[in-house]
Amino acid sequence: MGFQMPSHGIQSMLKEGHKHLSGLDEAVLKNIDACKQLSTITRTSLGPNGMNKMVINHLDKLFVTNDAATIVNELEVQHPAAKILVLAGKAQQEEIGDGANLTISFAGELLQNAEELIRMGLHPSEIISGYTKGINKTVEVLNELVEKGSENMDVRSKEEVISRMKAAVASKQFGQEDFISSLVADACIQVCPKNPANFNVDNVRVAKLLGGGLHNSSVVRGMILKSDTVGSIKRIEKAKVAVFAGGVDTSATETKGTVLIHTAEELQNYAKTEEAKVEELIKAVADSGAKVIVSGAAVGEMALHFCERYKLMVLKISSKFELRRFCRTTGAVAMLKLSQPNPDDLGHVDSVSVEEIGGVRVTVVKNEEGGNSISTVVLRGSTDSILDDLERAVDDGVNTYKAMARDSRIVPGAAATEIELARRVKEFSFKETGLDQYAIAKFAESFEMVPKTLSENAGLNAMEIISSLYAEHASGNTRVGIDLEEGLCKDVSKMNIWDLHITKLFALKYAADAACTVLRVDQIIMSKPAGGPRRGAQPAGMDED
Repeated sequence: MGFQMPSHGIQSMLKEGHKHLSGLDEAVLKNIDACKQLSTITRTSLGPNGMNKMVINHLDKLFVTNDAATIVNELEVQHPAAKILVLAGKAQQEEIGDGANLTISFAGELLQNAEELIRMGLHPSEIISGYTKGINKTVEVLNELVEKGSENMDVRSKEEVISRMKAAVASKQFGQEDFISSLVADACIQVCPKNPANFNVDNVRVAKLLGGGLHNSSVVRGMILKSDTVGSIKRIEKAKVAVFAGGVDTSATETKGTVLIHTAEELQNYAKTEEAKVEELIKAVADSGAKVIVSGAAVGEMALHFCERYKLMVLKISSKFELRRFCRTTGAVAMLKLSQPNPDDLGHVDSVSVEEIGGVRVTVVKNEEGGNSISTVVLRGSTDSILDDLERAVDDGVNTYKAMARDSRIVPGAAATEIELARRVKEFSFKETGLDQYAIAKFAESFEMVPKTLSENAGLNAMEIISSLYAEHASGNTRVGIDLEEGLCKDVSKMNIWDLHITKLFALKYAADAACTVLRVDQIIMSKPAGGPRRGAQPAGMDED
């Protein structure tokens, strides 16, 4: 085979089948376009009146949600630049647990404004330096907007927790935020440790049970297992608990052995000794004072028989993580094999009972006295997708609680902060010299996206609202935001809508970083994707139609 020289230029350097996009038109503007598409998707679900999206992922699972983090997780974003925004949203979700939508939408807005600047003839590097100055100024202004006296809060006072949590929950479940926030606040305050900074999100569980309505939801101190007990004992109060990770059954020996049996008597005795052995083990557990046995694997028939005889309640928890949480709730130590437990290894429960909720049998394990144990929010709703959405709202609330336990400063919500930032950063841009000032001015304009989107999603006239907000803020009322229900501008402190400072800070920071990262790209070089027929490609030899 002759070695053909491919065409000249960069094509000759790279292997065939690659794509190479360079220059402003091909690379930068295309990247910006992809990111704009992504932020258009998430933008309409921003805020309390945000619309829901129906996403069906590649496994045919249906999501109906307006939680941006879920949406971008389930969309399989192919474009490399849009992926950067997705990662920024994910980072925000991991770090704070709320505000992923703000991150993605704001980054998209920044890029859209950057596109206008590029078309005006600015170089991307000037835009980047302008944006960097803009975000630094924003952080300064944000710190000035913090509500006085909000830096020290009592994380155990329900009022204060709800006032900070309401905005995060309302953006997911508008109209039910008061009820959900009070549930979540109760659950979080119950499990809050001595030092609130060590709050563990995993300690607030969510149990989703079909049926009923949201108002049948409640908070249980302890755990809810979605299974029935194994034995016939369904209810027990104030009992000690023994936890066996390895299952409660006759133990087969490790080594293989052959037993020769000569007479019928030996055969009978052989079975008897096994029974005696099991009974001895179960009796040992019963004698140690334990009333409840929790097994991590199967429970044998014979073992179950003796448990019934000694009036022991048997629970089976097959999931390893649930078992760990159960040990955390009761303060028990999981033992590997069935043997007599030490008194120290036993846990304690206030009550274990089997209840029927909406046709599902669940075991409720309550532990009221134990301090920092686990609490469960029982959610009720009519369909699975509603329950999933409620669960996301609860998750957001719990994550917000964690964030406020670390840093409880608050800033005005309802787009009041954003308009103030826009105004102050705009003023700052007039003081700058050089080409940066255009970029900083555009950075300031990008903040208008938030009030504009909030009012558009609520079906209000965005232009009127933004101009009246600017007018109020210019006259010194820095706390005026949008009241979505009445479509007017009101003082936020009267409506009691606050956002956490830390959520805003990270969201804007991540958005600016993501936007600058996308702008820094000037060439895209994609090699040929690895071989093998693509998923969803047509089989060979088939026609187009």
